[in-house]
Amino acid sequence: MKRKPNQRRHQFSTFHQLCNLIPPFLVAKLATETGVTKLCRKFSAWSHVVAMLYAQLTHSIGLNDLCDSLGLHRGPLSVIRGARPPKRNTLSHANAQRDAALAEKLFWSVLAHLSEWRPDFVRGKARGVLRRFRHAAHAVDSTVIQLVANCMSWAKHRRRKAAAKLHVRLNLQSLLPQCAIVKTAAEHDNTRAIEVCAGLQAGEITLFDKAYVWFRHLWQLTQREVFWVSRPKDNLDYRVKRRRTKKRQGKILRDDEIVLRGVKSKRDYPGVLRRVVALVTLDGVEQEMAFLTNNLLWSAQTVADLYRCRWEIEKFFRQIKQTLQLGDFLGNSENAVKWQIWTALLLYVLLRFQALLSSWACAFTRLWAICRSMSWNKRDLIGLLRGYGTAGGPPVRLRAEARLDYLPGLAPAV
Repeated sequence: MKRKPNQRRHQFSTFHQLCNLIPPFLVAKLATETGVTKLCRKFSAWSHVVAMLYAQLTHSIGLNDLCDSLGLHRGPLSVIRGARPPKRNTLSHANAQRDAALAEKLFWSVLAHLSEWRPDFVRGKARGVLRRFRHAAHAVDSTVIQLVANCMSWAKHRRRKAAAKLHVRLNLQSLLPQCAIVKTAAEHDNTRAIEVCAGLQAGEITLFDKAYVWFRHLWQLTQREVFWVSRPKDNLDYRVKRRRTKKRQGKILRDDEIVLRGVKSKRDYPGVLRRVVALVTLDGVEQEMAFLTNNLLWSAQTVADLYRCRWEIEKFFRQIKQTLQLGDFLGNSENAVKWQIWTALLLYVLLRFQALLSSWACAFTRLWAICRSMSWNKRDLIGLLRGYGTAGGPPVRLRAEARLDYLPGLAPAV
C-alpha cells in the first residue's frame, strides 16, 4: 500500500521553491559582470531568468503563451523576489540583446553553489560496473537541436536545415553536466573534444563514440593518465602486437594489443592500444562490436561493460528534449537560442537537486510533470515528492496453512 503524498501547505508556490535554490543577488552580480544591467531596465535580469525558467517548466510554445501565463499570475510571481511579467516585445528584445553569457555563468554558479551545499549532489552514486572504480567516470557526446532553417541562417547546417549542437561531458555517477558547449551543428564533434575533456583529472574515465576518435587528442589524454574507452573506426589501420587471449572466452571474441600503422596516425598516437571484440546484445539481437581503449589492465568484459554505460548520456539528451522546452524556440537569433538552452540545463539541475533532497526514486520525466502541474500550488515540494513511488512499509507476507474440518471429538491427535 502506497503512502499518500504529503499535502502540507507551504508559504511559497512550487515554482517559487525551485527559484529559491538560486542564491539571492547572484543574478544581479552576474548581470553587472556581463554588462547587461543597462539593457531593458524595466525588465530586470532576475525577471528575465524567472520567465525563461517558467517557459521550460511549463513547456511554453511561444512568447504570447509565456507572457499571458505570467501576466495572469502577476501576484504570485511578484513574491519571487519582485519578479515582473514581461510584455511580448520586451521579452523578445531581452532574448536578442541581453548577452546569453549571463545564463551560462548562472548555470555554472548555481551548480557550484548546490555542490557546496550538498557535496553528495555532484559526487553522485556509482551504479553497476562503475562501483569497481574509485575515480569518476564521464561520458562525452553531442546532440543536435533542430531549428527553423528559413529563420535561422546563422545555424545553417545543410541545404534546407538549421541546427545547433550541444556538446556535453556528463558525470555518470551524478548524471550532471560537467562541461557544456553550445555551437552550430556544422562543426564536427572532435573539433570540441579538447575543450570538453579539458577538466578531466588523472585516473578518471571518459567514454565516447567513434566520432570523437582523434588520435592526437587521445594521446594527450593518455599522457595525462586519463583512461578512455571508445569504438574504432571501420577503416582503422593497425598491427596486432600481442594477442592477450588465444581463444574465445564467453562473449569476448578477441582481446589484442595493437599499434597504429598509418604514418599520420602513428605520429599522433605512438603508444600501444587495446582492441577488444565482444558480442553485445542490441534490441534483443547479439552483434559483434569492437572497442578501443588505452587501459591494459582491465578485463576485456570490463571494457565492454564500461562502454555500455555511455548510454546514460543518450538518456540525458532524451530527458531534456522530451521534457524541457528545446523543440519550440522563443527567438530566432543565436543569443535567444542560447538563452533557452542554458535555462533548460539550469532547470534540469534544480529538479535534480530537488530529487536529491526528497530521495526521489522515480523517473525524471515524472518529477518534471509533477512540478509542472503544481507550479503555482502552495504545497511543500519536498514532502510532496517523498510521498510518491514509495511503499508505506515492508510488504505484508501472508502465510497460509492447510486445515481440514472434523466432526467434534473426531479430530486427530497432534
